[in-house]
Amino acid sequence: MDNLSEALEKLKLGPGSRAPDSVEGSLDCLLKALAHNNTEASMKIQEMGVLPSLPALLSSESTCTPKVANIIAEVAKNEFMRGPCVDAGLIPPLVQLLTSPDQELLLQTGRALGNICYDSHALQAQLINMGVIPTLVKLLGVHSHNTALTEMCLIAFGNLAELESSKEQFASTNIAEELVRLFQKQTEHEKREMVFEVLAPLAENDMIKLQLVEAGMVECLLEVVGQTVDGDREEDVAQLKTASDLMVLLLLGDESMQKLFEGGKGSVFQRVLSWIPSNNHQLQLAGALAIANFARNDGNCIHMVDTGIVQQLLELLRRHVDEGNVTVQHAALSALRNLAIPVVNKAKMLSAGVADVVLKFLQSEMPPVQFKLLGTLRMLIDTQAEAAEQLGTNDKLLERLVEWCEAKDHAGVMGESNRLLSALIRHSKSKAVVKVVIEGGGVKHLVTMATSEHMIMQNEALVALGLIAALDLVAAEKDFEGSGLVAMLHRLLADERSAPEIKYNSMILVCSVMGSEPLHKEVRGLAFMDVVAKLRTHDNKTVSHQASLTEQRLTSQS
Repeated sequence: MDNLSEALEKLKLGPGSRAPDSVEGSLDCLLKALAHNNTEASMKIQEMGVLPSLPALLSSESTCTPKVANIIAEVAKNEFMRGPCVDAGLIPPLVQLLTSPDQELLLQTGRALGNICYDSHALQAQLINMGVIPTLVKLLGVHSHNTALTEMCLIAFGNLAELESSKEQFASTNIAEELVRLFQKQTEHEKREMVFEVLAPLAENDMIKLQLVEAGMVECLLEVVGQTVDGDREEDVAQLKTASDLMVLLLLGDESMQKLFEGGKGSVFQRVLSWIPSNNHQLQLAGALAIANFARNDGNCIHMVDTGIVQQLLELLRRHVDEGNVTVQHAALSALRNLAIPVVNKAKMLSAGVADVVLKFLQSEMPPVQFKLLGTLRMLIDTQAEAAEQLGTNDKLLERLVEWCEAKDHAGVMGESNRLLSALIRHSKSKAVVKVVIEGGGVKHLVTMATSEHMIMQNEALVALGLIAALDLVAAEKDFEGSGLVAMLHRLLADERSAPEIKYNSMILVCSVMGSEPLHKEVRGLAFMDVVAKLRTHDNKTVSHQASLTEQRLTSQS
């Protein structure tokens, strides 16, 4: 420790007071002490105030500079030393050294910066602002043969890519080409995994997704899938999952997805289709998720339904009714839901038996599956009166819907159940459906839905309630009374924040329920005339016109 103290004293002297060999000897002493007991030596360095002397040693690049950077890297392994390193002004001269041609210096500099900024988004953001990303990408290209430097760059990219502010800078470089080139050279699982760890956060950016696709990343991923799909080793399973997951992620970008779809003739698209009938659950999952991602515009959806993808997805779901792989069920239902969005696809999918297969999953107790099941059925029956009536008179479905309308622990499932309940009535306009909904206890849920914070749900509920009142007011009378329908309508009309559609449909419903004596009595008991009179001067002409009609109705039946 005496030798260490002496070495530290020498380093504290000004540059002109130190002989080069004296400096080098002191640095060697420090490195030896750090290797022996890093924490103790670091505390001594801090205690004797040596850190502020190091920027001068970094800025005058010499044979000693790599050792100085190495010392900083070792010291900064200790969390308590990172702040003092920043305060000593070590970051700017270290960043400057990243342009050096000396590979050992580059390695130690990268380690030093990485350790100082470890786990600090603020310091990593500072590095980004200082322009380290283009510099590091350039280093990766120039020194790709140097394994240690390559790994240092990958670790840095992995840390910096977590910050949203880095994505734009990465996108302005040739990072995609460099990573693809590097990936193609790797044969070991661990090395590929390091590249994957950088690709995943970078590929969240749509511009980088497209750059990766154009650089040939997808072909690399397909090759990995081909090499590992039949493998039993743990690393094969891991690589298959990582590669197929990344493939799906690249398809989340609109441009990258469309480029790979190629009008449904793309080789990548065709390859992904072949994953669905596979016996490998990971490939089935990735295939279904990929189809869901390709099905993000009407043109793609129409082409895929016309080329028979629906049957493949149905066959996959049939295989998983009993096998019960939840992630595959969820993915296949997601794909079907997206495919059902274009109006021209609905009748085709219904005649292909999609609703019947989807209904097999009513028994599922898994909220993600329940959520997608409900969404798929809702998309299928939109504008399809016959299908809406058929499903709306299915007692098992209605029973499950009413149950899920109370799933307060799962807001998504509860919301979708309410929306499907409403949709069955709105699209069927059927008295038989209304009867089943009333008997099944669904009315109170629609009344609650009309108070939702989402305007679209409020409106769907009010339209459904209006149809119930118009088609079977007598049967619904008790439920309307018990659920506080009239008071709820008064609140919606009196609330200035209610959208014009909400006010309009509320007044339509007020007029409808006045055909019931007990409900009419409730309307008279509340000051509806006052709130409706105010709406006669509403900016929206449809609302003001309906307000006049509602006022006449209230007056004539008072």
